[in-house]
Amino acid sequence: MNYPLMKDLVSLAEEFELSGAAKVYPGGIEGFKRWVYDGIRETEPADTKLTWEGKENGRTPESVINTLIVHMNRYAKTYSRSAIYGSPFSTQDEFIYLINLRAFGPMGKMELVKKNIQDKPGGMQVINRLLQEGWIAQKGSKTDKRTTIIRITQKGLKTLDAQMDKIRQATRIVTGDLNEKEKIELIRLLDKLDRFHRPIFARNLGSAELLEQAVSATAKIK
Repeated sequence: MNYPLMKDLVSLAEEFELSGAAKVYPGGIEGFKRWVYDGIRETEPADTKLTWEGKENGRTPESVINTLIVHMNRYAKTYSRSAIYGSPFSTQDEFIYLINLRAFGPMGKMELVKKNIQDKPGGMQVINRLLQEGWIAQKGSKTDKRTTIIRITQKGLKTLDAQMDKIRQATRIVTGDLNEKEKIELIRLLDKLDRFHRPIFARNLGSAELLEQAVSATAKIK
């Protein structure tokens, strides 16, 4: 048995736990492997030849990333609006909620709202619209009387299926001319960002403390 290797693995696992990364990455060996992989990637030399508008004037990578994410969100929304043009859907949130219900099955109202990273008022507005159209149905939970369970109806499935071809087209076009390797790398990076931000937003913090708590979480990881 390679005892030095075993000792190194134990030390690495201990570092994983003590660093707080175990709270950010998924549990078990998969989370540990992702953490090791991300650590290797971060120690690789950055591409210093990469340039962007305003770099010579001190514009930071963080500023560029924020701008590009905002742009991508707007592009995606524009394609989604085109995909549902002429359909019964009013917003992309309506068909996204239905897609989640079809994929994951019946769930509580707030569970569905949180899955789409929306605030309660906005999410409930979408759900009420879906109920009015008869695309979803609701009933009380058998285990928790305070919870209302919603599910997609046959009418909802039919309405969604009628528009799915265009929705898939809009989904594909967002990734533009990325090849498969680039798509997988983008998924890895976006998933890492999502795993960082999701626990913060799940706490439902108010605007007065949200930014402070997010900055604090970043400091702990570093």
